[in-house]
Amino acid sequence: LVLLGGPFCFDWAASKKAGRHARTHTGIEALLGMLVPRICARCAATSPLLPPAAAAAASASAAASLALPPLFASRLAAGFSSLSLPARLSLWMQLQMVEPRRVVKRLASFEAQTSAAPDVVAPDGKVKHSQGNGYRLPPEEIREIVDTPPIPFVSISPKRDEIVFLNRRPLPPLSDLARPEIKLAGLRIDPDCNTRSRMSFYTGISIHKLLENGSLGHEREVSGLPAGAKINFVSWSADGRQLSFSIWESEKDGSRSKLGLWVAEVSTGHARRLIGPPEFSLNTVFDSYVWLDNSTLVVCTVPFSRGEAPKAPATPVGPKIQSNEQQQVVQARTYQDLLKDQHDEDLFDYYATSELLLVSLEGEIRSLGLPSIYTSIEPSPDGNYLLVSSIHKPYSYIVPCGRFPKKVEVWTRNGEFVREICDLPLAEDIPIAFNSVRRGRRSIGWRADKPSTLYWVETQDGGDARVEVSPRDIIYTQPVYPKNDEEPAVLHKLDLRFGGVFWADESLALVYESWYKTRRVRTWVICPGAQAEARILFDRSSEDLYSDPGTPMLRRTTNGTYVLAQIRKPNGKKYLLLNGDGATPQGDIPFLDLLDIDTSDVERIWQSDKEKYYEVVIALMSDQVDSDLEFNHLKIFFSRESQVEPPQYYLLCWPDCCATKVTDFPHPYPQLAEIKKELIKYMRDDGVQLTAMLYTPPGYEPTKDGPLPVIFWSYPGEFKSKYTAGQVRGSPNKFAGIGSTSALLWLARGFAILDGPTIPIIGEGDSEANDRYVEQLIASAEAAVNEVIHRGIAHPNKIAVGGHSYGAFMTANLLAHAPQLFCCGIARSGAYNRTLTPFGFQNEERTLWESPHTYIDMSPYMVANKIKKPLLLIHGEEDNNSGTLTMQSERFFSALKGHGAPCRLVLLPLESHGYSARESVMHVLWEMDRWLQKFCLNSTDEQLFKNVEDKYCSTEGTSTAASVGKETCSVECNKTSLEGGPLSSL
Repeated sequence: LVLLGGPFCFDWAASKKAGRHARTHTGIEALLGMLVPRICARCAATSPLLPPAAAAAASASAAASLALPPLFASRLAAGFSSLSLPARLSLWMQLQMVEPRRVVKRLASFEAQTSAAPDVVAPDGKVKHSQGNGYRLPPEEIREIVDTPPIPFVSISPKRDEIVFLNRRPLPPLSDLARPEIKLAGLRIDPDCNTRSRMSFYTGISIHKLLENGSLGHEREVSGLPAGAKINFVSWSADGRQLSFSIWESEKDGSRSKLGLWVAEVSTGHARRLIGPPEFSLNTVFDSYVWLDNSTLVVCTVPFSRGEAPKAPATPVGPKIQSNEQQQVVQARTYQDLLKDQHDEDLFDYYATSELLLVSLEGEIRSLGLPSIYTSIEPSPDGNYLLVSSIHKPYSYIVPCGRFPKKVEVWTRNGEFVREICDLPLAEDIPIAFNSVRRGRRSIGWRADKPSTLYWVETQDGGDARVEVSPRDIIYTQPVYPKNDEEPAVLHKLDLRFGGVFWADESLALVYESWYKTRRVRTWVICPGAQAEARILFDRSSEDLYSDPGTPMLRRTTNGTYVLAQIRKPNGKKYLLLNGDGATPQGDIPFLDLLDIDTSDVERIWQSDKEKYYEVVIALMSDQVDSDLEFNHLKIFFSRESQVEPPQYYLLCWPDCCATKVTDFPHPYPQLAEIKKELIKYMRDDGVQLTAMLYTPPGYEPTKDGPLPVIFWSYPGEFKSKYTAGQVRGSPNKFAGIGSTSALLWLARGFAILDGPTIPIIGEGDSEANDRYVEQLIASAEAAVNEVIHRGIAHPNKIAVGGHSYGAFMTANLLAHAPQLFCCGIARSGAYNRTLTPFGFQNEERTLWESPHTYIDMSPYMVANKIKKPLLLIHGEEDNNSGTLTMQSERFFSALKGHGAPCRLVLLPLESHGYSARESVMHVLWEMDRWLQKFCLNSTDEQLFKNVEDKYCSTEGTSTAASVGKETCSVECNKTSLEGGPLSSL
């Protein structure tokens, strides 16, 4: 009784009965059951031994008597209920000397050390208990958010009168990633399905009529599908009457799945199979299928006569040899999954080769051309021709298949050869400088405003961005059948690198060009059908978000192509419609502007709400007619969201501009509905304005609840000017969409999150940003940390830093060069030794030999001996991202361990650069939560609590607490408190 804090009133008969078994767990549980109301009054926690009603009443009474916020009372009660019995006893001994408001932090730290072994996930998805290694589950408050079913994907019909909802599943099981996988030429292929591996899929399709008033008609669920259908490659026919898609179909023996092509009648929702295994199956390694007209599709299939896959020779046929006796200069980034030998070449031919079929909705099937490695099939707008791209030998062992020799041809819709557009050689020697491109014709396509006219671009600098030349690119155009062997017409000449073109008609097209080195982007107005002089419409920096005029909206033609939407006002004047992000110093405020193409004047006709909502235009809904759009009949589809409301879709019609709500999706995680989000601004020492999104947990009040543990999660970026680096990005009104591995998940664990604090690495003029990387990295992090401490949000000793990929690289550098800012770090899928990526990384164009000091000074691997703060490294074993080989984390861990740094390396089987399987994701979250609990909340407190528990309580069998004298216990506890240790330092 003295141990638990003084005299209590209870039933004496019951206490005598309980006392006879005081040395047993049963007796102690009975004793705690009687004493817990008094304990609740002392520490605002409720015991699971009480009936639910009594526990609720005790918790409410305790919270009221101690004036504790409900946030703390609920967190404490939930944490207490998860502790083992000896842990509760040990905790009660210590709680008597702690102020009530400190209990919550103490309990969270204590729980990590005293709780039982975490749950694990079995292959069948069931939760099991484990005492050893295995996939672990994070706390329930994180788990239930991650397992929330995702909101359906929405697709609008070409006629804008139907909306399709594509249902998605939560995280896939690890068994999906364990399917067979072959790595060839930069691709990862599922040999069973003859498709890209690790593909996600939809689980169901429902169709709704979009009524005139903007509401949805009754749901028509697509029927006739196989049970448990896995759906991919969903596409509308041009008239919107048919919906096509692929389905994974199991073979008769159930050993493998192949892709079949299905089509559903939109009006009824009834689906039927067009083609499928065993006769035909889709080959989607590159392209899948395309609508040729409203009743015919061109489909890429596995060749019908294909035999068994090539088998590797039992013994090597010779050494693997690569040669550069021609002394070519070939520089390439650190690509992965490349071809390695002749057997890989044979496998690539086997799986990538397709046979094209012409398939009608009536079931007629006809072969087109000979089997080949077709990479894309693009019908002409009138449907009479096909633009067919393919790749062929010789292959390369140092670059992926996108640089293999490439042939582009024009065929008739029946597969007859018309002409060859180009046959490009192997492109191993493209310079690594940004804006360098392949030599020869590129960006080949059909003009969207013409029935069958081609355009393409040719470089004038040999593809080398380091060569100074004018013009740098030339755009050509030519009919599919040139008259009298006429040469291609020059459409426009560019001094920067071609970036795209939007077509309207013979009188108007917009051409884009850009140059990375200077961040310059220009938009030209050209007249394709006449020799009128082109003029610049916009000339700006790509980094300058505040000057971004927006992107022209497009309307769909009856042929299924997209051209510039021209809006006609009642006075007959025509305008372009610009859809912009609306970056401002207060955050993004999206807009719609009418642009006078002749005068460049703009008129704002719509803008997102500034105070509460973030609204953004999704689609133009009044483009059913193949002509200019009348302003008074304008109709748009937009989404609206706020900090507490998930995105919903609305329909907005002119001239009254009344918005009609179309969807009503539920809040995906109502337990976090009251989180607070704030856009904060602060200054770096060199005068650069920085920003971040600051999130705090539901119910948190800084003045009442005090500082919180904080997670600093970021990703650096490169800039050419201080002005653009300091611009605000994002909106404080956006809904907090929480991804499966997002740092925002720890809002449910009582952390504050500093999400995306800007870390600009600036290189003005001719200077290179990375030459001052470490200096600017530290300055940015220091400014952010000082700001959240100054606001009273962050506890100075409880700020963890973390990031993914380049953010992991940032994390390691901060722990090496600015350890005073952070208590620990979490680095996922990073690269830490830049000498392993010698031909450039991220936005660095120079090689290791051109700038060795930059590569070495930026590499945290080179200063591993300076890292003393705890660092958690996580990496997928099958990471195929350029530069972030799994070896990077393995070698960095070895370097850290070799210098005695507190570190942990977690390698995830089957995972790539991002993590997708549920088992992997849950384990990553468990690792992160464990690390944060242990090294962020208070590692010293945890060790003290562990010592107290070991001294006074056993974990199994007889409790030692009952045999310890009350004087000894009191002396030991008071000694710890009086010496100013962790108990008094909270």
